[in-house]
Amino acid sequence: MPKPIRSTARWIVSIAILLVFFVPVYWMFLTAIKTLGQCYQTPPSFWVSSPVWENFVNAINAIPFWSMLKNSIIVTLGVLLCQCITVIPAAYAFARLRFKGQNVLFGITLATMMIPAQLIFLPVFLMFSNMGLINSYASLILPHATSAFAIFMLRQTFKQVPEELIEAARLDKASQWKIITRVMLPIARPTLVTLALLTLITTWSDYFWPFVMTTNNDVRTLPVGISMLRIVDGGVQYPLLMAGNMILVLPVLIAFFVAHKHIIKAFTYMGDK
Repeated sequence: MPKPIRSTARWIVSIAILLVFFVPVYWMFLTAIKTLGQCYQTPPSFWVSSPVWENFVNAINAIPFWSMLKNSIIVTLGVLLCQCITVIPAAYAFARLRFKGQNVLFGITLATMMIPAQLIFLPVFLMFSNMGLINSYASLILPHATSAFAIFMLRQTFKQVPEELIEAARLDKASQWKIITRVMLPIARPTLVTLALLTLITTWSDYFWPFVMTTNNDVRTLPVGISMLRIVDGGVQYPLLMAGNMILVLPVLIAFFVAHKHIIKAFTYMGDK
């Protein structure tokens, strides 16, 4: 195929993919600044001449927004911290150490990725209930304290670190901890940023676990609060619901645009190897 045709085809595919991701976000934002009557307008309008910015204020005031925002931040940071503590040593052990049953344990770790949360939430709920942890941050953080996918991805990155660098560190009498922090982690920075972003997205937007593990709004997170906007004043208030969703998705979009270069670098590096 001639180069100009390949270039044109690549641009067409890129624009199509961009539209697939951009149009839903644009439509959500458009609905958020409409009146309720404009949402039911036929044919639908793709532009709003008089945006109703008050919908964002009304969405915030309709739920305990600031309390739930604080809960979302605490839970997200707690999950990120726990995964750093559990994922990094596990990935290093599977990548660079040799011990009995290593392959079996790694296989079991990968197998856990095939177990849906809906299958195990009941025994987890009963366990936390017996421990008195329902309606606590622990019940929202501990089920996500580690990640089999993160262990797998970071292990693959650690395995690509040249053995010469590790041997040089050992000749300098570096401990395993120093090898991890001074050799492995700097090289794996793009992968770490990617995993942190993926964890942020899944934890920040998680609705299922905060809903089933809580019975009141004390520790409930923003996704549960946003779902409360579905019925306001006896009806479905689409502008308020979409305004709440725009507020919810904004931190994720900001994090993605800040970290997208690291994501591309991480997957490019793994692909090259």
